[in-house]
Amino acid sequence: MLYSVKLFYSEEDKGFIATTPDLPGCSAFGDTEEEAIREIKIAQELWLETARSENRYIPRPTSEIGYSGKILLRTPKILHRTLMEKAKEEGVSLNQFILYLLSQNVQASTKVRTAHKGKTV
Repeated sequence: MLYSVKLFYSEEDKGFIATTPDLPGCSAFGDTEEEAIREIKIAQELWLETARSENRYIPRPTSEIGYSGKILLRTPKILHRTLMEKAKEEGVSLNQFILYLLSQNVQASTKVRTAHKGKTV
């Protein structure tokens, strides 16, 4: 199984911290990015080995989870109306307009998070 790793620089620790979000508490430190990546691979193996020996639940990597692309969402009536009006102004469907707004927000928040916290590898 291939688990994703998040890597960021810690000013406090003066080094790189790598975490595996799918495995609670699984993290590693390194003076360099490469060292942190090597260490997190070891930490993942130890985490999985310990979970197996203790018969604990082992989550599937998020990357293996299938997504349908379908989201059902309830909104307040006023928000629904506002979104419909804006979509009409743009000449697109409500679905297209909401998809556009979500993708813009996700891109912006990812850029901010990457600039402040580190990067995903």
